Amino acid sequence: MQTLTTRELVIDIPGRPDGYPLDLNIEPGQIWGVLGPNGAGKTTLLHTIAGLRAPRSGSLLLGEQSTAAMKRRVLSQQLGLVFQDRQDGFPATVLETALIGRHPWLSPWQMESADDVAMAERALEALDVLHLKDRLVNTLSGGERQRVAIATLMTQAPHTWLLDEPTNHLDLHHQVSVLQLLTEQARSGRSVFMCLHDLNLAARWCDHLLLLFPNGEACWGAAERMLVPSALERLYDQELLAVEVDGTPLFVPRKG
Repeated sequence: MQTLTTRELVIDIPGRPDGYPLDLNIEPGQIWGVLGPNGAGKTTLLHTIAGLRAPRSGSLLLGEQSTAAMKRRVLSQQLGLVFQDRQDGFPATVLETALIGRHPWLSPWQMESADDVAMAERALEALDVLHLKDRLVNTLSGGERQRVAIATLMTQAPHTWLLDEPTNHLDLHHQVSVLQLLTEQARSGRSVFMCLHDLNLAARWCDHLLLLFPNGEACWGAAERMLVPSALERLYDQELLAVEVDGTPLFVPRKG
């Protein structure tokens, strides 16, 4: 497992001046949460790290190698992305969709093996959607489709997991089960880097946080150093009440 590093990285948001350069070290075993209001650049950052958008300046490294110099197939073995929203381009079953995750590991025209199918089925079972494996994805609910997307990433088995709002559309039970799964992946040595809207989920599950402000300012570090009410109130332009539950801070909006 390798460290994913951003060096003086400035994401490209049209119409916005250069933001604060990001120098992040996303190390194996860490769970990062990216917090910020709408329009702060969370999704743009995730897509830039995944290689889908070019940065305005700066670079990305996996270990000592520039990701820009890596072949797409090799990079996809290292980095995997769950989008916030997705479009189903053609009819496919849940199992067929999960098997897409094996494509970076197959040579051109190579068919999935029995081991690949078993791997996909284990991922679907972990996300509680194995019973839907023969259903067309476009017939599923939003929460079911989200879990299939995460199962597809699990089937891909990259070293770094990039997730844009992984708890989107999920009920409370499945939010917890997905975040427990991500914690297990980190404990196995993988890196998790995810954008979240729910401040309290980030406080509960992330060990590192990146705060992105609308003006391009940013700060990052260990979660306990980032979870400062004054900084979070400025981040969201919202007064907060802070309490502690089982040793974890909990933030509640103050009534106006």
